[in-house]
Amino acid sequence: MGVKAMGEDPPKTRMRGPARRAVITEAALGIFASKGYHGASLGEIASAAGVARTVVYDHFPSKRVLLLAVMQEQNAALVEYVGARITGVGPARERMRSTTDAYFGFAQSKPAARRLLFDRTDEDDPEIRTVRRGIREARTQAVTVLLGGDIRARVGLDPQEPIAEAMVELLIAGLDGVAQWWEHHPEMPRSVLVEGAMRLLWTGLGHAE
Repeated sequence: MGVKAMGEDPPKTRMRGPARRAVITEAALGIFASKGYHGASLGEIASAAGVARTVVYDHFPSKRVLLLAVMQEQNAALVEYVGARITGVGPARERMRSTTDAYFGFAQSKPAARRLLFDRTDEDDPEIRTVRRGIREARTQAVTVLLGGDIRARVGLDPQEPIAEAMVELLIAGLDGVAQWWEHHPEMPRSVLVEGAMRLLWTGLGHAE
């Protein structure tokens, strides 16, 4: 007794709740990014995650809740990833270069996340539109706070003034526009994109030097 029969498969390890949730959100990210909210189905997401549909419902009571959770999760990851470069050590110019490279790196390594956060804006669900707008505003505000010292010192703006947020929105939208272009021109080296963006952006942020 207790001796495993020859050829018998080892027992499957049951995933814990957080690990299972992560698998579901990762599968949902890819499907929502490629098909949008209405084009995706919970059954398809469950199949991609390798779990039963009922398991998805254990974590997310509806497709809408799942989409909102994925958007919040990916936005937090983006802000954390880029924010670490904004607040890093070194001269402002190098931090700007590092931040620009970090955003392009995020777009390159997580294209589905970038598309979901920036490209997928066609949902006609009022709650999703409201949450998406809130995520965008929170992201802009977070980056404005992170860039506050440079905005004040290099641009001469009070980071608490609305115009500062508007300029940060311009920065984010500009970098993402380049990332969208890059998706259709993948042969362009990332380093060349960073250098081109720096030539344009640093004229404004670095005029004091």
